[in-house]
Amino acid sequence: MLETYWDPVWLTLKLALLTTTVLLMVGTPIAWWLARSRHWSRQPIAAMVALPLVLPPTVLGFYLLLVLGPNGWVGQLTQSMGLGLLPFTFEGLVVASVLYSLPFTVQPLQNAFEAISEGFLEAAATLRAGPVDRFFFVVIPLARNGFITASVLTFAHTIGEFGVILMIGGNIPGETKVLSVAIYDHVESLEYTQAHWLSAGMVAFSFIVLVTLYALNGRTRMGAFR
Repeated sequence: MLETYWDPVWLTLKLALLTTTVLLMVGTPIAWWLARSRHWSRQPIAAMVALPLVLPPTVLGFYLLLVLGPNGWVGQLTQSMGLGLLPFTFEGLVVASVLYSLPFTVQPLQNAFEAISEGFLEAAATLRAGPVDRFFFVVIPLARNGFITASVLTFAHTIGEFGVILMIGGNIPGETKVLSVAIYDHVESLEYTQAHWLSAGMVAFSFIVLVTLYALNGRTRMGAFR
């Protein structure tokens, strides 16, 4: 019974950690391009990245079902590769979470990149540092606060996802039944005590995450003025 109770917690933490890792790798180059590019497509792409902020999660989940399903082009591709279908699997949850949490990674990183003065990059270039060296040894240290914010927000947002997760993953114990879905399941079954404990845990977790984020940001600002 205890194992069944904790399964959604561990599954949620696993999903949040994997989603955050993937988005840091995918979102960093997107954020860098959005911060530095002046191409005409910059604004439309920025709007596409931010779209999950205004779209109802069920809308995103519905279209993901169509695209990833047996008649969608991604679903047909995964089937032809012998990978099966992504809906109602943990891998499908990862895909949905990455798309839904994308702006929570890209926007803090973009803001951090835009705040970096060109003078630092020009100074590094005069010392014969190539583009890769300038990014890893100049940009990333200067954008540290943006990386911390992006990581914390993405992780916390993934923990609290519900609509898109329910649409694309359903309610399969041990596979797609994450914490938010487990709370909904308990409430639907009138098991308010279990729902209360899980909900209270999420409230405490969210509060700790926000306090930690504000503390880290405040410490970084104080360090910048020393």
